[in-house]
Amino acid sequence: MNSPKNIAIIMDGNGRWAQQRNKHRTSGHKEGVKTLKKIVKAAVNLNVASLTVYAFSTENWKRPKAEVDFLLTLMRQTMRNEVEELIEKGVKVKFIGRKDALSENLTDEIEYIEQSSTNNKKLTLNIAFNYGGRAEITDAAKRLAEAYKADKLSLDQFDENNFSDYLYNKELKEVELLIRTGGDMRLSNFLLWQSAYAELYFTDKFWPDFEEKDLIKAIEEFKQRERRFGGLNDGDQHA
Repeated sequence: MNSPKNIAIIMDGNGRWAQQRNKHRTSGHKEGVKTLKKIVKAAVNLNVASLTVYAFSTENWKRPKAEVDFLLTLMRQTMRNEVEELIEKGVKVKFIGRKDALSENLTDEIEYIEQSSTNNKKLTLNIAFNYGGRAEITDAAKRLAEAYKADKLSLDQFDENNFSDYLYNKELKEVELLIRTGGDMRLSNFLLWQSAYAELYFTDKFWPDFEEKDLIKAIEEFKQRERRFGGLNDGDQHA
């Protein structure tokens, strides 16, 4: 099997990584940013076309206010500090999620990096921020209803491919490989529509400890799997 072109990662375990080292949870988030930078570089070298990472979920607002404020500030600082290097490496950056709940400063940073990198072709980095899979599907359904009400959509011609056009980023293809670090084995409301047939790979490593060799290991395991999409292989014909 060919290597996956569309990979998604649930970057879990930053806080627990810090706690194991008797550090504040914020130090784990800082290390997590460093890891993301290394994995983006690795993805470029491995000719991955699309990398989608779960940076901040719609449920993360329930965390202590101090941690939430730190995460929002860290995201803004990271974008400001890393944008030029990402652009130089040919990375196109897109954000998926509900932007209306974010501060004006943060949305300005998001718009700047998206516009600055729009013509890049090497890798598309989709950052899921204030994102939830159910929220995305709900918002898509609302946009679909508005299009129908405005006579811009015919239900007779509507199918799954049309529905994808109403998601946060219609250019985001189906996820082939979904990786979750940190030991938990669940999707946690991440890319529910796009991951319908994704191969799932779980590792006990916390995100700050995740390295290029771990990404390669996940890709190699993916290549050993047989993807049938609900069909049968030759060995199943008489089962």
